Amino acid sequence: EPGLAERDPQRPTAPRCPRLLQRHIPVPSPGSVAVPAGDGHRVPAQLKPSQFDKRILLWTRRFKSMEEIPAWVPPEMIDAARNKARVKVCYIMIGLTISACFVVIASAKKAAERHESLTSWNLAKKARWREEAASAAQAKAK
Repeated sequence: EPGLAERDPQRPTAPRCPRLLQRHIPVPSPGSVAVPAGDGHRVPAQLKPSQFDKRILLWTRRFKSMEEIPAWVPPEMIDAARNKARVKVCYIMIGLTISACFVVIASAKKAAERHESLTSWNLAKKARWREEAASAAQAKAK
């Protein structure tokens, strides 16, 4: 594999992910045809968004409807939309975690009013197990 210094700056670099490799299409920029060999201009790439990418683009409000999404979009737009969606999902998970904490606190307070605790539950469960084991031993003895 050629090193970084040996790579041709005019040749676009394809993404390493095989799924993205299928959708990677180089599109020449207006000034890339007459660029001298010494300049390091890159050819911009376009990606064909998958259905999931289209839904993310809609959810992050990059476009108003599925029909508005073009067939080819810049990879930076998809990356930005994914990052924004990732942050939104994190905020949703934080909210659900905090609300679950309040639900657990409320149920624990109700259990305390009924004089129930984990210790009493465990003692009752172990007493049941002992009774079941004793009745099984008596049935075996007969």
